[in-house]
Amino acid sequence: MTTASRTTDQQIEAFLSHLRAERGFSVHTVAAYRSDLAQLQEALVGGDSDVRWADVTQRDMEDARLSLGEQGYSSTSLARKVAAVRSFFRFLLEEGAIDANPAERMQTRRPSRTLPDVLTERDVVRLLQAASERPGAEGVRDRVMLELTYAAGLRVSEVVGPQGLGLSALSLDGGWVRVYGKGGKERLAPVYQGIVRQITSYVQHVRPQLLSHAKRRGPVPSALFLNANGYPMTRQGYWFVLKKAAARAEIPQRLTPHTLRHSFATHLLHGGAPLRHVQELLGHASIATTQIYTHLTDSQVREAFEHAHPRA
Repeated sequence: MTTASRTTDQQIEAFLSHLRAERGFSVHTVAAYRSDLAQLQEALVGGDSDVRWADVTQRDMEDARLSLGEQGYSSTSLARKVAAVRSFFRFLLEEGAIDANPAERMQTRRPSRTLPDVLTERDVVRLLQAASERPGAEGVRDRVMLELTYAAGLRVSEVVGPQGLGLSALSLDGGWVRVYGKGGKERLAPVYQGIVRQITSYVQHVRPQLLSHAKRRGPVPSALFLNANGYPMTRQGYWFVLKKAAARAEIPQRLTPHTLRHSFATHLLHGGAPLRHVQELLGHASIATTQIYTHLTDSQVREAFEHAHPRA
């Protein structure tokens, strides 16, 4: 296994940024992941230099796991460290930084896999209605922004921020939005007619109102979603909007922007969409990432069986 001088730190920092912005991890959890990955580096190359992750093999990962296991950690702590490592390598695989996942077979004693939090279809409706209750142009914007996230299963970084949606990304006549996902990969996301009408109205009537609030001399922003001051909406602003809408809707569970994406995928699968199609819609590089959404209830599996089996 060879080493490199710069790539590791950048890739780890990109992963930690993903945990904060995309998955809503707390400061303490991100710090724990940082520590776990530092220990992985130490186990792989002694900590004297950075790791070239594309050169790491399954044998390297097994040796690293054994090294961690010899340090006297409890089974719970070791399972968390293994989970952090596996999550990191899945991220690298999705980003195209590695061609294969050497940590895929790392074993953990974790009793069960944590499934993503999802909203019921009724709760999605409540959330969107609550977003609309905010007065003025901001309420219209909030509703469109949250519903578009759910309608197309977008990451928050695909909606707002440097790689977020711009006016040029809209192809509303065809019912599409152009999305730039992880690693700058472009995909076309279909959207339903109800949200197309909302976006059209927002662009024509509401966005100009928000834009007029800005005091600028530079170029006019092309970002689709603007804040109250007429500047591009940030991820932090998005979080604020979601948190306030969830409070008004009296949804008790803790929501993150990714909850809407999880709900999108789960509802599509519950509705009968093939897993491969959901993978394409989410922009997942590997179908293994999409398979976490196949947590159908026993009653839904039974209903699908009875509907599809010729002898049922």
